[in-house]
Amino acid sequence: MRIGIIGAGAWGTALATIAAENGHTIQLWAHDPLVAETINTTRRNETFLQGSVLGPLIVATNRIHDLIGCDIILIATPTQYVRSTVVDEVVRGAIVINVAKGIEIGTHLRVSEILHQAAPSMTQYAVLSGPSHAEEVILRMPTTVVCAATDIEVARTVQLALSTPAFRVYASDDVIGVEVCGALKNVIAIAAGIVDGIGLGDNTKAALITRGLAEMARLGVALGADHMTFFGLAGLGDLYVTCASRHSRNRSVGERIGKGTPLDDILGSMNAVAEGVSTTRAALELAATVGIELPITQKVAEILFDRVDPRVAIQELMLRPSKLEG
Repeated sequence: MRIGIIGAGAWGTALATIAAENGHTIQLWAHDPLVAETINTTRRNETFLQGSVLGPLIVATNRIHDLIGCDIILIATPTQYVRSTVVDEVVRGAIVINVAKGIEIGTHLRVSEILHQAAPSMTQYAVLSGPSHAEEVILRMPTTVVCAATDIEVARTVQLALSTPAFRVYASDDVIGVEVCGALKNVIAIAAGIVDGIGLGDNTKAALITRGLAEMARLGVALGADHMTFFGLAGLGDLYVTCASRHSRNRSVGERIGKGTPLDDILGSMNAVAEGVSTTRAALELAATVGIELPITQKVAEILFDRVDPRVAIQELMLRPSKLEG
């Protein structure tokens, strides 16, 4: 197959190597022409994924129209840039796979919903998610992910296209659940990093992850997701790795916040995007439209944007009225 990848960041680059391993030819689109040129001349992408070695089946480009006619278009650009980056003509006739994990600011739309507006020619959509940091995928460390599509045959096509001995793809039909998992787990990971940054222990972090999962599921079910999705690879699996891994950008942002670094300084020092920051506000606004309370997400927003002391925010969470677990 001919696969076009929109986004030559860490994850787009790692997925390019996965697809090329299966013999597919890859057109890897980079926003920065220098990144594209460097990939083609050095066969590496040290800017975004150190240690990556890209084989001859991968060709980088800065011209998005070079991707026209691909069998699969894989979107690996941050959620807030999907609408302005994706071109309808490019996705026409292709299976579109989204790996971005967020909710659009202002519209409160998930990526599938953004694409239905921005690329009306799209007829085959899938979302790929799970515990899969690019830094480990590029080294062929084994992991498993899930591909969800409303048409299960589309998910199975993606499954066959991307599965390798070190990258196992499961199929699902719960697009809403997988998208909500991918978006909300980044917010909870920021909270987990804050816990690390202020030096609280394993009990605190385990409690946070558990209640964070409940919060994710509550919103997802209200939007029409399957509750069980949140206990699978896209939910519990990706939540755990994003809250625990040294590779997690969102956890790292939270840790630096917990240590007292201002958010603007953190974001200004990063060459990649921590999707959880923008998703925090968008998720709260989305939850309000369906009458769902997200207490952890609310406190993350107060810490990030109102500069509330993390210790005060945690204390307020602990003093919420007692209730049954659920």
